[in-house]
Amino acid sequence: MNNELFLQLTDTSLKIGLGALIAAVTAWVVLRKSNQQPVNSARDNRRLQILEEVSTQVGTVTHIFAKYSSLVVESIQFGERWPQARRIELDAVNTELVAEFKKLAEAEAKLLMLGEKNLERSLRLYGAKIAVYRKQVYIGRKDISLEQITALKNTIVQVREQFYDMLSRKYDRLLASA
Repeated sequence: MNNELFLQLTDTSLKIGLGALIAAVTAWVVLRKSNQQPVNSARDNRRLQILEEVSTQVGTVTHIFAKYSSLVVESIQFGERWPQARRIELDAVNTELVAEFKKLAEAEAKLLMLGEKNLERSLRLYGAKIAVYRKQVYIGRKDISLEQITALKNTIVQVREQFYDMLSRKYDRLLASA
């Protein structure tokens, strides 16, 4: 009888010990995951903030480019009759656009820092298309038609839309995981 009692006590002790071990491991896993979540959440929030900054910078460049484009097209249409005040305005917008291109390069660097090589390439292509437009559409150019100018602008719009589509998908994925 003594052996039987000893086996029952040993069996019960092992069951209690195993239950405590399982509870401890489960608690450790739950605590570990809950401690990592704020770190991941903070990192995702920072990534979201950076993507928002990039979007704002691209939006600013787009706005300034739209002003530049409308003024340069106006200059081509009016030719020599284009008022000097508008020429001064175009020079100011051109200077502003060049300054914003520096911020666009900073946005590209931020994307590379995040490891977003495809987004960075898309943004670089957008900037390159604007640069091509500026080289082909300028004051005093008489051998370019409005159709050619429109085609150039349409390629810029398409590249911008592709960039924003990619950015939006990335942003949505980060929001879903946050």
